[in-house]
Amino acid sequence: MGKKKFLIGGIILFIAIGYLGYTGFIHSATYYYEVSEFLELESSLYGQSVRINGTVVPGSIKQEAQGLVLKFTINDIEKDASLPVIYHGAVPDTFKAGNDVVVEGKYTAEGTFEATTILTKCASKYAPGA
Repeated sequence: MGKKKFLIGGIILFIAIGYLGYTGFIHSATYYYEVSEFLELESSLYGQSVRINGTVVPGSIKQEAQGLVLKFTINDIEKDASLPVIYHGAVPDTFKAGNDVVVEGKYTAEGTFEATTILTKCASKYAPGA
């Protein structure tokens, strides 16, 4: 009888650890929406913290005098969709027009995405043979 209780306890413990590991992995998985995907789902994502991938539109970058407020537009070239973004904070050195970025933040009632984080992507810099 003692071995049976130990075996059942071990199975329950194994299942609990597996479940915690699985849910931790699912919640930490990095996912982002393309601009067009986000705009299709914006009403259901309103007020939630999300990540959006897009290309910085040339000519859309406006930085205020203090340098801590940045306004720009990202777009999804394939779907011809664009989204205005406002960001408060230090701008990454690799941020420039035409580069791909991932912005993380929330969509506001004014139709602007308020980013709390900007992640720049520069895949061509790390491409083999480049």
